[in-house]
Amino acid sequence: MGETITRAHLSEAVYQEVGLSRNESADLVESVLQHISDSLANGDTVKLSSFGSFSVRQKGGRMGRNPKTGEEVPIKPRRVLVFRPSHVLKEHINAALSGKTAAAE
Repeated sequence: MGETITRAHLSEAVYQEVGLSRNESADLVESVLQHISDSLANGDTVKLSSFGSFSVRQKGGRMGRNPKTGEEVPIKPRRVLVFRPSHVLKEHINAALSGKTAAAE
């Protein structure tokens, strides 16, 4: 399984690819992530070409069940984040997966 990509990894990638200073790269990554977060908090959809789209969906309240005790518990209405990958991303992931599978055999 792969590693977890962090903000530090993204900042380092920007530093390597773009040539900004490490501090400027970190600020740029932070600014982009903050803008995405703010847009989603406002209920906007964020579409990243060839990657996918993020949106917020409203879920209604319902009755749930505690699996340990079997007790019914109300679940409050809430907003959830939804990610829909683009076809390009899906194809890239599946091509990478099939490449690893073929190499492992």
